[in-house]
Amino acid sequence: MSNAVADAPAAADPAVQAFLVTFIVRRFDPEQDAEPRWVDYDVELFSTDRVLDALHKIKWEVDGSLSFRRSCAHGICGSDAMRINGRNRLACKTLIKDLDISKPIYVEAIKGLPLEKDLIVDMEPFFASYREVQPFLVAGSAPEKGKERVQTIADRAIFDDTTKCILCAACTSSCPVFWTDGQYFGPAAIVNAHRFIFDSRDDNAEVRLDILNDKEGVWRCRTTFNCSEACPRGIEVTKAIAEVKQAVLRGRP
Repeated sequence: MSNAVADAPAAADPAVQAFLVTFIVRRFDPEQDAEPRWVDYDVELFSTDRVLDALHKIKWEVDGSLSFRRSCAHGICGSDAMRINGRNRLACKTLIKDLDISKPIYVEAIKGLPLEKDLIVDMEPFFASYREVQPFLVAGSAPEKGKERVQTIADRAIFDDTTKCILCAACTSSCPVFWTDGQYFGPAAIVNAHRFIFDSRDDNAEVRLDILNDKEGVWRCRTTFNCSEACPRGIEVTKAIAEVKQAVLRGRP
């Protein structure tokens, strides 16, 4: 008895088509430019390529002076956050097929942080806010010898969402308040404070709540939801900020 599957002719794979995509990149070289400028590049790509692949092709084959950050290229390190067609995204997670290639694709650095060169910004103000909220476990007592700090599944679930932050700054640099107020902690810092404020093993929640109950803390948030929309990890950033506000009012988590 013949095997119908084996006898069937192999289906011909459709040819993979390459196409030209126009990228308009906002360039800035502090040694030569007084102001940023837009530069056009035509790049041959496939639908499964990412914006990061396009930037690599520009840098490696067209203009080696193009500068941008990237590391893991798999949406974990968060270093390649940039504005793509006016939205904060990770270049390594943005597929060409998900963009309208009938029009030019605009790429620029994230907003609200000092521009250093091309798509690179100075992240120090962002990390300064992150450090200020004490994003680490502070426990008043040691666990039993040879034992872990016990936590229930329900206790973990309370802050599980905010453990996903990769510090890419996409949420913070999408916030209009952050653009206009260099002192605002920003969504990412508040998210990382939330992660420890609601951790049942931590004993420093009141200190963090006091830090965030500042005129540049949680009360500067205007609930525009830009941060939640920009987060490449799908964190409900606005919800986390609202929960921290409630905790501030209660004086405890």
